[in-house]
Amino acid sequence: MQKNDFVVRFAGEGGQGMVTSSEGLAQAASSVGYNVQTFVTFPSQIMGGPTWAQARISTSPVLSSGDSLDVLVAFNEEAYLAHRDEVSDGGVIIFNEGAFEPEAGGNSFGMRFSELAKQTGNARAENMIVLGALAYLVGMPMQILEDFVRERFTRGRANDEEIISSNIQALGLGHEEAEKSGFTLGELAPPQRPEGEQILINGNEAVSVGAVAAGVNFYVGYPISPATSILLWMERNLTGEGKFVYQASSEIEAINAVFGGGYAGRKAMSATAGPGLSLMGEGLGLAWMAEVPLVIVNVQRGGPSTGLPTKTEQSDLLMAMTPGHGDISMPIIAPGTVEECFYGAVMAFNWAERYQGPVILLSEHMLSERKQNIPKPDLSKLKIEDRLLYTGSNGYNRYDGWELSPMSVPGSPGSYIANGSEHDGMGDTTHLGERHIQMTERRFSKLKLLENESYERENTDASIVIMPWGGSKGPASAAYEQLQADGADLGWYYTMFLNPLPKKMLEELKQKALVIVPELNYLGQLSGILRSQGVKAVSITQYTGLPFKVADLAGRISDRVAEEEREGVTV
Repeated sequence: MQKNDFVVRFAGEGGQGMVTSSEGLAQAASSVGYNVQTFVTFPSQIMGGPTWAQARISTSPVLSSGDSLDVLVAFNEEAYLAHRDEVSDGGVIIFNEGAFEPEAGGNSFGMRFSELAKQTGNARAENMIVLGALAYLVGMPMQILEDFVRERFTRGRANDEEIISSNIQALGLGHEEAEKSGFTLGELAPPQRPEGEQILINGNEAVSVGAVAAGVNFYVGYPISPATSILLWMERNLTGEGKFVYQASSEIEAINAVFGGGYAGRKAMSATAGPGLSLMGEGLGLAWMAEVPLVIVNVQRGGPSTGLPTKTEQSDLLMAMTPGHGDISMPIIAPGTVEECFYGAVMAFNWAERYQGPVILLSEHMLSERKQNIPKPDLSKLKIEDRLLYTGSNGYNRYDGWELSPMSVPGSPGSYIANGSEHDGMGDTTHLGERHIQMTERRFSKLKLLENESYERENTDASIVIMPWGGSKGPASAAYEQLQADGADLGWYYTMFLNPLPKKMLEELKQKALVIVPELNYLGQLSGILRSQGVKAVSITQYTGLPFKVADLAGRISDRVAEEEREGVTV
């Protein structure tokens, strides 16, 4: 029987190659036209600790990393005990024979990973042993993996052919060992190659590429999980004349540096996580007050404090909206997919330039590390916005009036003071109440320039709708499809533009009897914001450090709908 979907999890200790295995399988499958998605979670220490990585391969678009496992590859007993219950009926466990022995009677077989790898002369080929076994279990043509090995290890080095040969031999040994086991999961259906060219990329890479497409030319950052790879990407790729990248000594230095870059006319950016965003709060308040464009990427992780630095969560929304003291409403774009990470980065710069102020791109750990195939963006179709520049003579009042005004670049006519104190039209400090009223209303009125962005909607006649945000979009979408198939009368709303929300979307949400918001936090942060704007909203929350499982989420949504219907009958 052909399988259209296949989920495998590699679990063990950090440093044993779990991420390499999952990403290698995903890369090989996507190269021939399968849809793929990976997920990885690991502890915060550099080496060791319980780590697992997952790959899902499908003939149709992948919305989530998968609820249950077709195959569990357990490198040690701790991994076996932790993950065995997630293997589906009919699934298989491959265990590292010699490291431990699982209980008798299960669908499992052992392979001596390291010994088999050593037979090839390449002790590091354990992951290829495992991939060869997986290919047998799902009937994946070995040619797919062999072509992947040749492409990956052809690097123009003297020993390339030796490395390629040992890895292909390892694939064959793993295939033979799996064949001896007597297990099979059926044949993976042939791929249905998506239209157009696809690329395999993770969320942090997509953010970085999107920023470059938008014109970023000034990047200052400080390393912090899970945003560090954005800094590393910029150090490698944002090079050449007119480009500047620097690793700061703290997040405070980083925010003040990108403020200076934005003031000087550069498209400036930094990336951080929750603790770093806290430190950037005062600098973001300065950028809001002085009306200086810049972009801050916040890759959310579990909190508060150090919290869960390598786990996922959606608990920084409230802080992102008001990161500094006083009256602030920070524009926020929260991508929900790897593809949206690219377009969200482009739009973050467009927003910053359009309304002349700071913008936060609110990503998450689950997106940052996730590898997924997406359509290759057509850069020729992007609309890139630049700030309105002052072209007059001196005597310019930068902050005069209640509306957006042109910006002057230092060294050109129209000098002004980018002041963090309340100021008059020129930027000079003032404590006059009427000036504070004028400038406060000016700063907030500019948000109207951001209110007309796009949003998704389906079955808009339904009185109860689902509205996820960020990385919960995928599991929520799969749950919605499942509930629709079961006959539930539910609607769907979604946008990555969270603050301000699309004006028309907000008007429609206010007419609904109930808006259900799946989100990964304790407080139900987005539903609280929606209620403050006149929407009857409730959250379905989870704060385990892991994404929603589709079946669990569908069940909780169904229960909440039933509760609402009972309350309606009672009334």
